[in-house]
Amino acid sequence: MSIVLEIKKIIAKTLKELYDFDVAEQDLTINSTKPEFEGDYTLVMFSFIKQLKKSPEQLGNEIGEALVKANSEVFTAHNTIKGFLNLTVSDSYWLNFLRTNYAKAKFGSSPANGQKVMVEYSSPNTNKPLHLGHLRNNFLGWSVAQILKESGYETIKSCIVNDRGIHICKSMIAWQQFANGATPQSTGTKGDHFVGDYYVRFNDEYKKQVEELVTGGMTKELAEKEAPIMKGTQQMLLDWEAGKPDVMELWKKMNGWVYEGFDVTYKRIGSDFAKMYYESETYIPGKKFVEDGLKTGVFFKKEDGSVWIDLTVDGLDEN
Repeated sequence: MSIVLEIKKIIAKTLKELYDFDVAEQDLTINSTKPEFEGDYTLVMFSFIKQLKKSPEQLGNEIGEALVKANSEVFTAHNTIKGFLNLTVSDSYWLNFLRTNYAKAKFGSSPANGQKVMVEYSSPNTNKPLHLGHLRNNFLGWSVAQILKESGYETIKSCIVNDRGIHICKSMIAWQQFANGATPQSTGTKGDHFVGDYYVRFNDEYKKQVEELVTGGMTKELAEKEAPIMKGTQQMLLDWEAGKPDVMELWKKMNGWVYEGFDVTYKRIGSDFAKMYYESETYIPGKKFVEDGLKTGVFFKKEDGSVWIDLTVDGLDEN
């Protein structure tokens, strides 16, 4: 039995003994005591103050004294703040709780409930390494999945890998132009870090080229579009979408390096997945959904060719 259920049971019994007042345990509200007040758990008394015809302070003090006196192994102190009775749980209660339950391997687990739930987490891009933000996401996702599993759900841990797009091509074109055939193995670099270094190299080169074009008299807005490395990256994305063999081969090779690096990190932190989904596999059917959405008016296209949905009616924005 959880401590909250135990407290409800004790309080219902106490109310009956003190006032001959019957209350169902499930009708009692027990919250964690707010940090600015002394206590561990709080009984909310508003639902029965009027019926017992006592002030909140008097009622809280009477119930609190009775609880501490008759249940010293559970409660050590009490205080009343308006309609809230704050109760302090004894250290001996928690120590006994640990002694009773610490050896139970399945303590807190629930039997299978026949329901499935999918938890998606991590979901990195393949153009840079896993970083601290990914660790937070992995630990939270894995923990939620395990909690659900112990709560009786058939839990499926999944990961969506963002393995295509302009950001991926940035690392690819930088490797083409600056790597001179280097690999993670030849440089002794973890695969995802190796590819991530070329993503950084792309940005450095892109800024340099934009500055050169601006110095030559071009506007910054136009220079950002006309920088050779950016135009090459955009062409590479078009070639990828067209399935050009040499681009596809490079894409598979560099993604493979990243996956090897990811696997090292996942094994190190204990993160695992039952299902891996890749954006490259959903790109074509996803594109069809977008085209259908444009035809039916669910989506709309702006002058620059980007596709949007208007969610302002739902209190959101255009996305």
